[in-house]
Amino acid sequence: MRTDEENEPERAMRRYQRTLFNDVAELYEATRPGYPRELVEFVAETAGLPAGASVLEVGCGTGQLTAHLAALGLRVTAIDLGPSMIEAARRKVNGGAVSFGIGAFEDLDVADDSFHLIISGAAFHWIDPEVRFRKSERILRPDGWLAVVGNAEDYDEPLRSVLEGMWAARGDVNGAWATRRVDAAVMAGTGLFGTPVHRTWSRRMSRPAADVIGVENTRSVALSWPDDVREGFNAELRQHLGAQDEVNFTLESPVTMARVARARLLCRHA
Repeated sequence: MRTDEENEPERAMRRYQRTLFNDVAELYEATRPGYPRELVEFVAETAGLPAGASVLEVGCGTGQLTAHLAALGLRVTAIDLGPSMIEAARRKVNGGAVSFGIGAFEDLDVADDSFHLIISGAAFHWIDPEVRFRKSERILRPDGWLAVVGNAEDYDEPLRSVLEGMWAARGDVNGAWATRRVDAAVMAGTGLFGTPVHRTWSRRMSRPAADVIGVENTRSVALSWPDDVREGFNAELRQHLGAQDEVNFTLESPVTMARVARARLLCRHA
C-alpha cells in the first residue's frame, strides 16, 4: 500500500477526526505555536509570487499562516471545515485581500488554473488521498506551486519519552504522535509535480507547563477519546509535569513544495 492510500476504516476515522478541531478553536488558538515568517517568505520567493498573486490556503485554522500571507500582499482564499476556526482567523487577520470560506477542499468549486499557490499548514493530510494532489494540480495555474507546511514539537527529555510512552500506552501513536506525513516522496510519486523543494526551520522555545496539556488536548486522537480516557491522560501528564512552570522544546517547521510538473505544463500549452 502506498503511503497516500487508506482502507475504509481509516477513511472513516480520518473524516471524523478532521471535524473535531472546531470544538477546541479557542484552545487551539491559545496554545498551538505559529509558523515562522521566514518560512512563508521562503515559499513566496521560491514560487516567484508576484504582488497580488492568488493563493488558496487549505485548512486555515485560526489564521496562523493566513496572517503572514496577507502581510505579503497576496490575494488569499482561506478555507476550513470549522466555523469557529474561521471566526478566530477573521479576528487574527486585520486587513489584506483575504476571503474566508467554510467547507472542505474536496467540495471547493473553483475554475481550473485559478491559483498561483496552494498552501496548507498541518492540514493537507486530512484531504481524501485520491483528491488532494489531482485537484491541487488542476486548479493551480500552469506555473503554480503546492506547499505543505507543518509544525512538530520535540520536547526536551524526560518529557519527550514520557509523552511518547503515554500515547503508545493508549494504542494510537500513528494518529496523534506520528501523523502520517505528506512528504517529498509522496508528492513526487504522484507524477503531477516536479522535484520537491524541502526546508525546515528549527526554533528553541519554551511554554507554560499548562500549555503542554492544552496542546495535547488539541490533537485529533485525544479529541476522539471518551471523556474518561482523556481525563486520565491529563491527570497522568499533570503528575509528570509536577511543579514545573515552563518546559523547553525545539519546534520543527518543515515545508515541502513543488511546481506543477513540466510535462503537464507542456500539455496545457499544446
